[in-house]
Amino acid sequence: MAGMSHRIITVFGGTGFLGRRVVRHLRSGGFSVRIATRHPERGTKLFGSDDPQLQSVEADIHDERSIADALGGAHGVVNAVSLYVERGRQTLHSVHVESAQRVAAQARRAGVERLVHVSGIGADAASPSPYIRKRGEGELAVRAAFADAILIRPAVMFGPDDAFLTVILKLLRRLPIYPMFGRGLTRLQPAYADDVAEAIARVLQGAEPHATTYECGGPRVYSYEELLRAVAHEAGLRPILVPVPFAVWQALAWALELLPSPPVTRNQVELMQVDNVLSPEMPGFGALGISPHSVEEILQNMLRDH
Repeated sequence: MAGMSHRIITVFGGTGFLGRRVVRHLRSGGFSVRIATRHPERGTKLFGSDDPQLQSVEADIHDERSIADALGGAHGVVNAVSLYVERGRQTLHSVHVESAQRVAAQARRAGVERLVHVSGIGADAASPSPYIRKRGEGELAVRAAFADAILIRPAVMFGPDDAFLTVILKLLRRLPIYPMFGRGLTRLQPAYADDVAEAIARVLQGAEPHATTYECGGPRVYSYEELLRAVAHEAGLRPILVPVPFAVWQALAWALELLPSPPVTRNQVELMQVDNVLSPEMPGFGALGISPHSVEEILQNMLRDH
């Protein structure tokens, strides 16, 4: 992409699961990238220090001044920061609503041309689920502060170092009897994280920005049970799947959240009770010229690499 090299894109959350992929796709699309993170050394560790078009800067999304500094001279900004477990001042509200609004407001003030805000499928300010509600409130706060913000709503994401397929695979291998979320009927449309990152890069390369919302989901809708069976099949496993009521999961997750990195959280249990599929009327991968990878395809690569 000629002419992109002088265009700096600041990526908040650029060392995270999605963020680091966004950084890679932006670089291969010819953008200069500034990773805004509380731990800049992580950025250097992930990407090395020999790329002059890639820098890591220290920034805290709770702090206006540091956001403003990270945005100086940027053409675009991607907010890929997310949170599942509340700790101290890191709450769903502070991260998904207040900080999202702060980034959007500072971006507008700095004269940034493009803002891509990563939300989630089903984000809804009227939802009873705190996580889904805060995602929805965040979208509204971002659009109020930056009218042309582009919203990207991925379905549940998967990839080699994810907290989704990898965990399912590990548990299927260890547990001859596998406890399902509820009766395994929740519908999911998992999206490959690299496809979502590519979508974000294409949105930033595209023509004039309009306040569009893209919903990004994979090529297939599964029930949770079908997904487990598909993963087990690829891995050559034959588990016995047992329904476990959501109330039991909630109690378990509540206890597990006391651990430093809980394998399952109450917000995740809550999300597993709601279908996670695209709305047919929303633009998605197809509108951006991307044909998404299937779970089975990526799983084969993951199994080969192990």
